[in-house]
Amino acid sequence: MKIVFMGTPDFARTALEKIIEAGHEVVLVVTQPDKPKGRSGELQVSDVKACALEHDIPVFQPVKIKEAEHVAYLKSIEADIYVVAAFGQILSQEILDIPKFGCVNIHASLLPKYRGAAPIQQAILDGEKVTGVTIMQMAAGMDTGDILIQREIPIHEEETGGGLFDKLSILGGELIVDALPMIERGELIPVPQDEEKATKCGKLSKNMGKIDFTKDAETLRNLVRGLDPWPSAFTSLAGKSFKIWKAKALSESSKGKEPGSVVSVSKESFTVATGDGLLEITDVQLEGKKRMAVKDFLLGYKLEAGTKLG
Repeated sequence: MKIVFMGTPDFARTALEKIIEAGHEVVLVVTQPDKPKGRSGELQVSDVKACALEHDIPVFQPVKIKEAEHVAYLKSIEADIYVVAAFGQILSQEILDIPKFGCVNIHASLLPKYRGAAPIQQAILDGEKVTGVTIMQMAAGMDTGDILIQREIPIHEEETGGGLFDKLSILGGELIVDALPMIERGELIPVPQDEEKATKCGKLSKNMGKIDFTKDAETLRNLVRGLDPWPSAFTSLAGKSFKIWKAKALSESSKGKEPGSVVSVSKESFTVATGDGLLEITDVQLEGKKRMAVKDFLLGYKLEAGTKLG
């Protein structure tokens, strides 16, 4: 099939690579404009653009893809289908109607659950046990299109947002490669999403990582692993930012203990009281320092029971 691929970050790059490896003809890659990075302001290309350049695929980077001149350009490109993965712009109905087989999207959740920008992390934050990837026929709404095919995977107890991201990016690439020939042969029957079961999730923000110790220990454990590596779960210690990278929820009662207070300290970890239960912390990062195991952190910092975090 002749494919126009639309995507921007590393999640989308994995899918593009799988499509190329499968022998499909990618006639154009559409991605977000290069953006300045850091203090130098040097322009950085997207992961998808980098992949396209490596394979000598033409690249198109519109600021607003719905503008008439950009739509006209897309219409001039002969393609059977558009494959979209974390592109970052909304496609108009006019664009969705251009290719013969329409536009399909690779979404990192089992739709209709977790429509929106951060389904991978949100699944962990909510304590889900399974998630997956959906290939859907795109419609004008946000992730509202008919489901073509889905595949699920378990979320393991120690899974982090970053680890699950990597797994789902690979799964998404494999699933779209499986789906494309079935779409071409008309073997996938579109199934409308159940709107009553639909849930939404927004973009990640740094403030999401601020730990509220009045919440229960299991919720905080999910926060820690779901927001690893970004934006990370954080609190403060002696006026400095203090990131929590690894934690375990304990069933012991926290009754009578102030949320956020250190209950006990051992060689390998320390426990903190929450609104319900204790949180055992084993990996941390104090402002200005690198991430380290608590046993190493305690070699250079005297942490005592009764210390208040936050």
